[in-house]
Amino acid sequence: MRREKDKLGELELTDEVAYGLQTARAKENFALGFRRTNMKLIYSIVKIKKAAALSYIKLGIGKKEVYQSIVEACNLVLAGKADEQFVVDALQGGAGTSTNMNVNEVIANLALKLLGKEYGEYSSIHPLDDVNRGQSTNDVYPTALRIAAIELLRELSEDCAKLQQALQIKENEFDDIKKLGRTELMDAIPITLGSEFGAYAQAIARDRWRLYKVEERLRQVNIGGTAVGTSNNAERKYRFAMIEELRSMTDIGLAAAEYPMDITQNNDVFVEVSGLLKALAVNLIKISNDLRLMNSGPFGGLGEIRLAPMQMGSTIMPGKINPVIPEMVMQTGMKVIANDAAISAAAAHGEFELNAFLPLIADSLLESLSLLQKAVTIFRTKCIDLIEPDRERCEELLSRSYAFATGFTARLGYDVVSQVIAEHRGNVDLMKETLSQLVKDLE
Repeated sequence: MRREKDKLGELELTDEVAYGLQTARAKENFALGFRRTNMKLIYSIVKIKKAAALSYIKLGIGKKEVYQSIVEACNLVLAGKADEQFVVDALQGGAGTSTNMNVNEVIANLALKLLGKEYGEYSSIHPLDDVNRGQSTNDVYPTALRIAAIELLRELSEDCAKLQQALQIKENEFDDIKKLGRTELMDAIPITLGSEFGAYAQAIARDRWRLYKVEERLRQVNIGGTAVGTSNNAERKYRFAMIEELRSMTDIGLAAAEYPMDITQNNDVFVEVSGLLKALAVNLIKISNDLRLMNSGPFGGLGEIRLAPMQMGSTIMPGKINPVIPEMVMQTGMKVIANDAAISAAAAHGEFELNAFLPLIADSLLESLSLLQKAVTIFRTKCIDLIEPDRERCEELLSRSYAFATGFTARLGYDVVSQVIAEHRGNVDLMKETLSQLVKDLE
């Protein structure tokens, strides 16, 4: 056991925990039982700590052996060797200070061990004076969130490209299958099954492009701006060295914000990203629901396509198979829409020079990105790729409808066609015969 103290008092910590007093307080204060801070965000913060240490080594600031051990400690964390040490709840007061302190303390203690010292010997390596040197939660946390978001955006954009391609393959496969088009769930005009999937592909293509382009707004970072963007306690050469290190480490074209105070207090960029995720979610919900309807049946519904059976659908009805993949995708989309509302509300409450609610923005945004990335992949591999058409059913429903009647409107007029439909509603063949005869009579 070891004891650590600050001006609020002392706490006893077990020997196996690499975090310190501030983390222990936060763990107790924010004991929501919700979930821990997203590890993507943690790793991004650790990259910032590593970049800072490397910068100080290059600039010749501080003790070289201290910063070398900090770099090695960061590498251990990035290798997944200390995941269990990050214990603070994702939703926390203080604009993310507790998460930053959790990282500072873990890295400091791991670095101490590498130097042959014990946890808590902060006179040798201090969580704030060394690991957090020249930094503030207010520039570390937003910068880390941008890095994590870009990394996930790139994955999601690539997976959207694959989904778009899968939909285009179905567009080509189904191009010769004529079926009944519907508007407001009512019979409309003839289309092809392929054209329906082509429209889905176009929607996903827009999502892919929007997500790819929004990375540009996330690349500007306020690291080096410290507390409110005015760079208190951070040297100018350190700021640019940091960004150079982060560029190399992350393979992201990060740039120093022209006005760091803006990046520190305003979070509209995260609202923009979330809005684009919501747009993708809306498209996924729409497509998934269409597939559910076209798959409905097998005898009492539309039955125009067949989704691959994934699992048994009922504990009481033998043989029932449900469209579980589209249903999962739809629920994912609904969660993303809910997260967007949370992000919007949190961003609107960024009073004056800092937004205290950035932890909610971070947790919601990273969750949405991760959920969508997984959902898009599952949707493609377990649903879209495996769809089979029912050609006979498509032909049957089309032949039983009066969708063809719209084609006679230009020659006969809306009212005449409407009257023929009303008179022969129960007999499609007679309806076609009557309309064709009326056209001949005009010739």
